Amino acid sequence: MSESSPACEPEKMDSEDVLFTLYTSGTTGKPKGIVHTTAGYLLGVNVTTRWIFDLKEHDIYWCSADIGWVTGHSYIVYGPLSNGATVVMYEGSPDFPQKDRFWKIIEKYGVTIFYTAPTAIRTFMKWGEAFPKKCDLGTLRLLGSVGEPINPEAWMWYYKNIGHERCPIVDTWWQTETGSILISPLPGLTKLKPGSATHPFPGISAKIVDESGKEVPTGRGGYLVLTEPWPSMLRGIYGDPKRYHEQYWSKFPGLYFTGDGAKKDKEGNFWLLGRIDDVMNVSGHRVSTMEVESALVDHPAVAEAAVVGKTHDIKGQAIAAFVTLKEGINGENGNREELGDRLKAHVVKKIGALARPEDIYFSAELPKTRSGKIMRRLLRDIAEGRALGDTTTLADPTVVAKLKDQYEE
Repeated sequence: MSESSPACEPEKMDSEDVLFTLYTSGTTGKPKGIVHTTAGYLLGVNVTTRWIFDLKEHDIYWCSADIGWVTGHSYIVYGPLSNGATVVMYEGSPDFPQKDRFWKIIEKYGVTIFYTAPTAIRTFMKWGEAFPKKCDLGTLRLLGSVGEPINPEAWMWYYKNIGHERCPIVDTWWQTETGSILISPLPGLTKLKPGSATHPFPGISAKIVDESGKEVPTGRGGYLVLTEPWPSMLRGIYGDPKRYHEQYWSKFPGLYFTGDGAKKDKEGNFWLLGRIDDVMNVSGHRVSTMEVESALVDHPAVAEAAVVGKTHDIKGQAIAAFVTLKEGINGENGNREELGDRLKAHVVKKIGALARPEDIYFSAELPKTRSGKIMRRLLRDIAEGRALGDTTTLADPTVVAKLKDQYEE
């Protein structure tokens, strides 16, 4: 080292040179190698990190995402570091050595900005309020949510127990393909609504359309599309230009098809409904899995829920729900049927009779990717009694095998 030069001449790159190729998690099928280039990607993550997280000189910033997921690339590495931020990185489980691991880290390093996933928040809810209460979280000034739509109950729990009702929550929507956040509140400027990602980021043009590509009326669900290019957009799928065109540009010519469902309220706020693949057709009515999951998690016994549609001779599709209960609540044996009936009634009360689950299955864990996304396509395989699809991207492949065994008992 004593003989090494402190100077390291950077390599000059073209703005459109490939920066990295990142494979999607495979929640909807075979993973795709998403190509991101140099200048546009860096611009997107730099500006969104600065504005959405209201980054200041003194901040200690922690994004708890997996470094191998796009959130790790964009909001642990490139975005914060290109802004000169002080970044906390943690590789490990949130429950080792104790279930207060995350809160101890925030206390120890004086974290001011914390960015995590709804899946993690619902896990913390399951473990209870005692763990965050043991730690001093007074340095926090901003919270973020990423990965999938956050249900209002989880949003409120996060706001109350982690942010102590003083930290704004930026509920962010984006994808591996978009490279950076596209829909999110701006703290201090945007009126927050629990469960809504609110408005597109400045310069982003998004709308919600029906099957024919026409914009849907306020309050009506439809397909989320992007109508103008943005700096950090994907430049292709590695080695498969045909799939790139078919996946993103063929459904609505001239529009980028996100694959997500959404609706807009009268104030222009966007409400994400999850993947289009996760919309069920029950007796001719479109029911969002996210809406049913949110209703289930609203019940005080439920920590987490995943809902899928399964083939039904009369309805077309029936709703099957996989439910994880909060610590200390017993859904075993004799109590299962009674609790299942109560949960079905709760969904009817919250949404309506159409959304009543046909079956409810209790599970200690749900199958998730390392990035924390629930693999609903595998749950559909279980509900339909099919052979399981690709499980290579699961954080713990034994979870789905146990569920399949339990379902077939």
